[in-house]
Amino acid sequence: MPNRKTDVNNNFGFSTDNIGFSYAWPDGDYATRDKMFQEHLLYQRGLLWALANEPRVPEAIRREVSRWGNCKDEFLEHAGWSHQLYVREARRMISDTVMTQHHCQGRVVAEDPVGLAAYTMDSHNVQRYVDSKGFARNEGDVQVGGFPPYPISYRSIVPKTEQCQNLLVPVCLAASHIAYGSIRMEPVFMVLGQSSATAACQSLEQDSSVQKIEMARLLERLKADGQVLEWTGPSRPAGLDPKKLPGIVVDDQAAQRQGEWLTSASVPRYVGTGYLHDGDEQKGKKSLRFEQLLKAGKYEVRLAYTPHQNRGTKVPVTIEHASGSQTVQVNQRREPAVDKLFQPLGVFEFAADKPAVVTIGTTDAAGYVVVDAIQFVPRD
Repeated sequence: MPNRKTDVNNNFGFSTDNIGFSYAWPDGDYATRDKMFQEHLLYQRGLLWALANEPRVPEAIRREVSRWGNCKDEFLEHAGWSHQLYVREARRMISDTVMTQHHCQGRVVAEDPVGLAAYTMDSHNVQRYVDSKGFARNEGDVQVGGFPPYPISYRSIVPKTEQCQNLLVPVCLAASHIAYGSIRMEPVFMVLGQSSATAACQSLEQDSSVQKIEMARLLERLKADGQVLEWTGPSRPAGLDPKKLPGIVVDDQAAQRQGEWLTSASVPRYVGTGYLHDGDEQKGKKSLRFEQLLKAGKYEVRLAYTPHQNRGTKVPVTIEHASGSQTVQVNQRREPAVDKLFQPLGVFEFAADKPAVVTIGTTDAAGYVVVDAIQFVPRD
């Protein structure tokens, strides 16, 4: 950012999010919210102090973070710290229409649009827990995009008629947690705010509740005012349905993740809604593990990925089969050999009482590691 400032955001497993300490906010009184503010402030100060001073932190990181400081020309009344938390999501309505992932990805289209949303379905982690093996795990991180702008329903910004007849809600609208992660961008709130104001005026003019105004008249006025209610630009191609591909296809979303993996759909032709990549960071500390029970026999194992010049040239893939295990290196800058989608890894025999296991690692991969799906094709 300008003037030697930076905008810090959460990333990876342990970062600036104070995971799990926000749940009391929506129903909290002023004292409760102030206590939560102080807890978040202590967390942020403690994190930055540790990065700059804790001996267990690598020296290069300590040296870099020690150069940082609070802005001297902002938030002066709070010693350079913001006086507000960024509250992304708290209360939301439940109305006659609730925006969901189906709306975001175009499986359901609102017939009464009052604006468009376009951002990725984005959620930060919602809790941290200890798994059965004693490891700390984060849960809730979602980053799924790859869809064009989509309309937001008018019925999602007005309450149910029996609850309230003179209220419009452009911010805390009726939306699921996942859909709200896409809708909640400030430009969208501005769009919905304008549409809400127009609807309020027409409600007064028609002496009607907000639920019963003439929808055709509202849409006509919104279009006249320049609101974009329908996306006519280019659309992204839909992902391939894994159930319609040969053999058994296991999508990336079913993989067990070691480390933080990011979801993308920027390079077209993929299985499902997108693919995972390692961000080209923390090599050797990230992996994806696929497990699949198969009927006994021989199968050709294939890896799906989207090729690009920034991909890894030595991506290690280990296949655990009936006779042991074998590791294959894949050059993901090359186009996959089968339908420009799947790269064969070899033919292996699998037993019925033991799952087939395919693990994609990141050690010495020399670029981004991308994983879209694993395919098992029966071979005589």
